[in-house]
Amino acid sequence: MDHLLGIDIETYSSAPLPKCGVYRYVDAPDFEILLLSYAYDDGPVKTIDLACGEQLPEDVLAALEAPDIIKAAYNAQFERVCLSRHLGRWLDPHQWRCTAVMASYLTLPSRLADVAVALKLTQQKMEEGKDLIRYFSVPCKPTKTNGGRTRNMPSDAPDKWAVYKKYNAQDVETERAVRKALEAWPLPEHEWELYALDQIINDRGVRIDRKLVKNAMAVDAAFSEAAYQRARELTGLENPGSVNQLKAWLADQDMPMESLAKKIVQEKAAQADGIVAELLNLRLELSKTSVKKYESMARTVCRDGRVHGLLQFGGASRTFRWAGRLVQVQNLPQNHLPDLDLAREIVKVGDEKQLELLFGSVPNTLSEIIRTAFIPGDGSRFIVADFSAIEARVLAWLAGEEWVLEEFRGKGKIYEATASRMFHIPQETIVKGHPNYEYRQKGKQATLSCGYGGGVGALKAMGAKMPEEEMQPLVDAWRAANPNIVAFWSALDRAARRVIQKQETAHVGKVTLYWQDDKMLIRLPSGRNLCYQSPHFTENRFGSDAIGYYAPNAGGQMVEQETFGGKLAENATQAIARDILAHAMLNLESAGYPIVFHVHDEAIMEGPVGKGSLEEACRIMAIPPDWAKDLPLRADGDEMLYYQKA
Repeated sequence: MDHLLGIDIETYSSAPLPKCGVYRYVDAPDFEILLLSYAYDDGPVKTIDLACGEQLPEDVLAALEAPDIIKAAYNAQFERVCLSRHLGRWLDPHQWRCTAVMASYLTLPSRLADVAVALKLTQQKMEEGKDLIRYFSVPCKPTKTNGGRTRNMPSDAPDKWAVYKKYNAQDVETERAVRKALEAWPLPEHEWELYALDQIINDRGVRIDRKLVKNAMAVDAAFSEAAYQRARELTGLENPGSVNQLKAWLADQDMPMESLAKKIVQEKAAQADGIVAELLNLRLELSKTSVKKYESMARTVCRDGRVHGLLQFGGASRTFRWAGRLVQVQNLPQNHLPDLDLAREIVKVGDEKQLELLFGSVPNTLSEIIRTAFIPGDGSRFIVADFSAIEARVLAWLAGEEWVLEEFRGKGKIYEATASRMFHIPQETIVKGHPNYEYRQKGKQATLSCGYGGGVGALKAMGAKMPEEEMQPLVDAWRAANPNIVAFWSALDRAARRVIQKQETAHVGKVTLYWQDDKMLIRLPSGRNLCYQSPHFTENRFGSDAIGYYAPNAGGQMVEQETFGGKLAENATQAIARDILAHAMLNLESAGYPIVFHVHDEAIMEGPVGKGSLEEACRIMAIPPDWAKDLPLRADGDEMLYYQKA
């Protein structure tokens, strides 16, 4: 068995870590490692005080690059990237294990302190940590009391420094205790290969069009100032941005409003006219601005012109999908402008007036070109490829809805095929120009909304545009057209209840539900599990018997949540879609298509112009894994000189 080196570090940088991410953090000229505590296997913890002149021992330096020694840390990306900067070369992520990833796999909290509490460990984090980090690891405000200094050094508070060293050493103990507690449910080995790929992609980063970002923020500021001044002219208010002042003014205009929430403002603006309508529309325009993403790009871009660390491995609870970080590429606005090139060029010269003249809404236009701020390196281009209707394919494959799979093996027109079955009309008549074409939209809305047991509420949440009285019949028609999917929800619900009640194993098609150590696990075809902590029966808001389990809330506490057959089907489907994307990413990388980031079911690759092809990338992406040989996959995409919706 390989030896294991547990590591925890304390650092200093003037860059704000939560806002800019670890790569920009270590890119600051004043970055340094202050303390490094470590322990081999079950050995004693040792602390190296680098801030006070101690050096890393030769055995630790050698161990950091030894392939037969596993390096482990909680949120290991931080330790690996910081140590890589300290050493001046990238450390191989294949040699690292992240305890936070192990915790996420079991649907436990993301913070070390919360995990230790959730696992009821005797080894806990020291509570003094936050104050000590604030004192030694971030800049301080100069005051008369501290002699005008902007940073606290060990010599400024020797007693505090001694406690900081203990805190650093205790983190190694706590992390080791957490790791040992989690080893009973090990992450499948192929997931660590994916973790290493994720780290390589984050290390690689993606280039930012800095001129576009800088001038987009300037254009937004100019528009916002002009809109603010216009609002002052219209209202005579000193501060038309004040909710209270604006409400009082609207009441004087016979337009009393209890709230200025976006939806209410939209409704009132449609009813108003004159200066009231102009004012409300101005407020809506100002609320649309997406400058925050540009600000995130400016804040996180490194000296190499690239943003790194956009995605977190296993960041989505339970399904283990990637989560967006920093710029949040998972929810970028779509682009529908007729001339993106022109819009980009106008923004890059900072001409707010011309932008408004040619494209109308400045905030809308800035929002639509956010994607285009991601650009390839000189002499390169992006190849963007994504799976076609991946969740609909996976759900049908899991449930054995054979007519759906046959459609995907053939023409792949799932919305038309669904509408044909729902409304009993020939599929060949659902084409543009034919009266039946309107049914395609209903087939699409039903496919996107109803697959996981959703009803009228799901249709509304997906923004279905139809009279409410048509919604329930649409749901009923979709369910009648997909009986095996409906049966799959019920089978999962019955199986979960049997597992909880009798603690026995239940097979539902391609997935297996079983009980282990106060957990309900769903074994996926890929070999990994979905985990539901402490499953039990509870009462839902309707007074009915429901399946409950515990999962972390935003504050890191384990709280009760509910699930049912349709939700279990959604978890399994989205998790398998994630596994298929992960399989495709490994294949693309090994074929020489370097991925710079990925979004849901889409991979963005960067390569020299003339090397590789979109057709080959899509072909590679559509190769199913061995455990899903009969799942029909298809990928489509485009080549581009800036990122956009393909």
